[in-house]
Amino acid sequence: MTTHGRAALLMFGSTVMFAFMVIMIRLASDSLHTFEVAFFRNFFGMLATAPLLIRHGTGILKTDQLPRYLFRCLVGVVSMFCGFWAIGHLPLAQAVSLSYSSPLFVTIFAVFWLGEQVRMRRWAAVVVGFLGVLLIVRPGTDGFTSGTLIALTAAVLSGLVAIQIKQLSKSEPADRIVIYTTLIWVPMSLLPALFVWEWPQGITWLWAIGAGVFGTAGHMFWTRALKLGDVSALTPISFMQLPIVAILGWVLFDQGVDHWTLAGALVIFAANAYIAHREAVLARRAATQAPVEGAKPGY
Repeated sequence: MTTHGRAALLMFGSTVMFAFMVIMIRLASDSLHTFEVAFFRNFFGMLATAPLLIRHGTGILKTDQLPRYLFRCLVGVVSMFCGFWAIGHLPLAQAVSLSYSSPLFVTIFAVFWLGEQVRMRRWAAVVVGFLGVLLIVRPGTDGFTSGTLIALTAAVLSGLVAIQIKQLSKSEPADRIVIYTTLIWVPMSLLPALFVWEWPQGITWLWAIGAGVFGTAGHMFWTRALKLGDVSALTPISFMQLPIVAILGWVLFDQGVDHWTLAGALVIFAANAYIAHREAVLARRAATQAPVEGAKPGY
């Protein structure tokens, strides 16, 4: 199999793992508070990443970026709470569709946080993406609820986390970021969970463990796919999570997909695919110092 083929297969595997994680979270949320679901996802996710620490040894933990890790993890755990609440209380297709608006916020944060240049083409794609968000949340109608705002908050904070990871990646190896994230998230998510604690009963344990295992597996597949392949080619594959979740939501929870959510998701997908394509083109141009045909500097 070619390198591109392996990357595509890994990205599809990541998509399936994340889709199953969403289902596990939804099932666990029937019996457990969102704070507890997040804690168990992090705890069992930490156990799943233990082999990384064993392989590298405790030397991997040496860093002078601990304050940045703490801030990144605090933002990340709040994003997780919001996202998990949305999965547990909104129609699954709607919750997942809104989560895909995160790259739009990444583009905005990259300008103001990292000082990156984003010009007309990518700004236009961001505007189009937000039109897709508006199609889903429909302000001023019965479809606009506090729940959709919570899902959007998760997407905003997830975009901020992505920027922080980008900053950390300049000086920190990927495995160190993964290890520190899981180690810090466990106590951060445990504290609020203690105030609403109820021990899982029966099959709920399976859902809680599954959320951690599938989430960690999805993240590992995702990082390896991006190492092998082009983000612009892999992004469309990641959007397969939506139809997978929609089908499982229909089979398991008798949830349909309304036409507003479907239309908005397609618009967000198109905007994100274009943004990923432009970033990949510009990255290749920066690496080779070759001009991009038909493109102006900074586009």
